[in-house]
Amino acid sequence: MVLRPPLAPLHRQFAELPTLLEARDLLVVNRTQVVPARLKLTKATGGRVELLLSRPKNGPAATATQWEGMGRPLKGLKPGQRLRTIEGSELTVIARDGELVIVEAEAPLLWLLHRIGEVPLPPYIERQSGPRECDRSDYQTPFAREPGAVAAPTAGLHFTDAVLAELDAKGVQRAEVTLHVGLGTFLPIRQEHHADVLAHVMHREWFEVPAETADAVAAARKRGGRVIAVGTTSVRALESWAQSGCASGDTALFITPGYSFRAVDAMVTNFHLPQSTLLMLVSAFAGREYLLAAYAEAVRKEYRFFSYGDAMLVYPDRS
Repeated sequence: MVLRPPLAPLHRQFAELPTLLEARDLLVVNRTQVVPARLKLTKATGGRVELLLSRPKNGPAATATQWEGMGRPLKGLKPGQRLRTIEGSELTVIARDGELVIVEAEAPLLWLLHRIGEVPLPPYIERQSGPRECDRSDYQTPFAREPGAVAAPTAGLHFTDAVLAELDAKGVQRAEVTLHVGLGTFLPIRQEHHADVLAHVMHREWFEVPAETADAVAAARKRGGRVIAVGTTSVRALESWAQSGCASGDTALFITPGYSFRAVDAMVTNFHLPQSTLLMLVSAFAGREYLLAAYAEAVRKEYRFFSYGDAMLVYPDRS
């Protein structure tokens, strides 16, 4: 679906994307890679624990021995407690921060995750048989090469080799950012904040806008091209950079209606869950009433929603 406020949406196939872009445009993609961040562990008492590790704490994902995450059940997880994996490795709970725990291993945890971790697919994907080995490749975009995300930047899943080849042939340039998708992206707005969404606090996520991407954005502006972000995570990385002037670091940017976009001229994104910060971001870009009307049409036309669903190319509401 192509959203062009205030005009009526257009209905296209994603393979037609190259016909909708221009040679002077710049496509910005997120190169983060999903790690198998869900671990099943046991306590010394024999009780079972599940951890969803969301971000490294003492260095990049490749070398960090400490990770932050969510535990279930949380009540029994206390500092000093040891947790054992199915293969005999041990993790130690070293801190609690509200609903989050920080665990530590003797070696980089990413090695352990690749050996025995599960890909943390969205909870609405229900399988009696549980995760599959193919999830490790299926739940990655073609641009994934920097490990650190616990969910895929799913707008990138639509791109095929054929679409990318057509974009290249047309002259549409491509640049990369990194935003390691964590709790900030996928946690919904709490019930107690529905009356005042600005009370919602985003969890911090690490981002980077490389110097070559900053140069590519400047070059696109100079030639009159548009900066088109692939996914809300690319939007937040670019806007965090444009707002702060920092090319990398942690971001907790929460984009709501009224936000003034500085870096992004259009975005490719999926149809998002109700009560999500992602839906609010796209509402801020296209206009809330316009977007809700487009969602109603998407329901009528049986578009598919969420991670493995259909896509939108969204232009801003200039009013």
